[in-house]
Amino acid sequence: MSSQIKFFEQVREFSEEAAKYLDAPKDVLKQILQNNTIIHIRFPIKKDDGTIQVIEAWRSQHSHHRLPCKGGIRFSHLADEDEVEALAALMSYKCAVVDVPFGGAKGAVKIDPKDFTENELERICRRLTYELFQRGFIGAEIDVPAPDVNTSGREMAWIADTYRTLSHDINSLACVTGKPRDHGGIAGRVEATGLGVAYGIQEILNTNSICKQYKIEPGVKAKTIAIQGFGNVGYHSAKFLSEMGAKVVAIGEYEGIITNPEGIDIDALAEHRKQSGSIKHFSGAEFSEDREAILYFEADILIPAALESQITSENYDKVKAKIIAEAANGPLTADATKKLFKKGYLIIPDIYLNAGGVTVSYFEWVKNISHIRFGRIDKRFEKSNFNNLVSLFTESTGAKVSHDLINKFSKDGDESALVASGLEETMITSFHQIKTILEEHDFKIDLKTAAYISALRKIVSSYKYAGIFP
Repeated sequence: MSSQIKFFEQVREFSEEAAKYLDAPKDVLKQILQNNTIIHIRFPIKKDDGTIQVIEAWRSQHSHHRLPCKGGIRFSHLADEDEVEALAALMSYKCAVVDVPFGGAKGAVKIDPKDFTENELERICRRLTYELFQRGFIGAEIDVPAPDVNTSGREMAWIADTYRTLSHDINSLACVTGKPRDHGGIAGRVEATGLGVAYGIQEILNTNSICKQYKIEPGVKAKTIAIQGFGNVGYHSAKFLSEMGAKVVAIGEYEGIITNPEGIDIDALAEHRKQSGSIKHFSGAEFSEDREAILYFEADILIPAALESQITSENYDKVKAKIIAEAANGPLTADATKKLFKKGYLIIPDIYLNAGGVTVSYFEWVKNISHIRFGRIDKRFEKSNFNNLVSLFTESTGAKVSHDLINKFSKDGDESALVASGLEETMITSFHQIKTILEEHDFKIDLKTAAYISALRKIVSSYKYAGIFP
């Protein structure tokens, strides 16, 4: 990212553009566009060799229109206050777009996790939890972190365990989401963001009015895809889109880009990287060290799933893919978005497309505070109802239904199936709310502005019913 581009300024520019279309008091909109609170923390930890290192961290709460606040914690040596504030704001808008009743938050620890042992990372997580607890910045009803860049269920388990010890709260497991399943997590959380990306792209490309407006052939099947980033989001986006019939022909990572016009075997690549630590030397594709080439690769869909501000006013005219699906947070700057929209590109916005993670985090949070797993109460009841319906049909018509077919359609409502179903419904419903706004404006605004309008309308409504303005 260019040092001249401030991430939070970019988010503010998108939200200010959308705010022009809202009938709401300017002072209220001004308040919504600002971050409510940010804390900057420094604390020492003892390394395995006995030396002391001071760790720097931030936690920002962008909006308290809904509680708790919600947002991930990332470990990155590039983290700074501007990035944390921008990501917190995006979380507020993201939650609103998909009707998840949280305010936005975000956290970061300024470290490169590769420089620390597992024991040292555990000490960092536990001390960070203590610091947040002391300041009232964590709790099921206050602020709920989740995994982000370079963090996972492991770190969330450490945080949850430390919080439980400090708080003695019966809802302590709900203080974070993205936990391992055997520690209060939920099936489907790991793949949720990538699956949401796939569902979102599929629904948009199945919508005739969008395809007609942007002169796109409908459907995901046979579309060629280039993906920047092969982390959790990039991998799962590639996996699920491939299963839907798309063809992933190029993948870029920090070490370079691999390409195969016949399509890359995603699971084989994932296994290769697991074994070797790199996408280099993968036998199923050609490798080039030109990592920026992924942004300009000739494909139907480009999915930036890495860092912010990758496509700017300086390089937007090199992008060949006519559909850009923002799986990362803020991969296009405001200027680039405007210029590409004028050229007829379809840009699927981050605050909609990568909201799968927070959607399933919401399901996990509800599971934790209700103290019962999804499907436990009703799955046998639903299966029994289905079998009764089949029996009634066969008895009244004389038709025969094979046992294999019955088994296929009467699977137990296990948690992973329920989560995937809820996520798909969320992505479909949220998109059609955005599409309605596009239609209100005769498609003269881009999809990103429409998504921000959708988010801001809902946040303004929350302020109104809270009695903040008449």
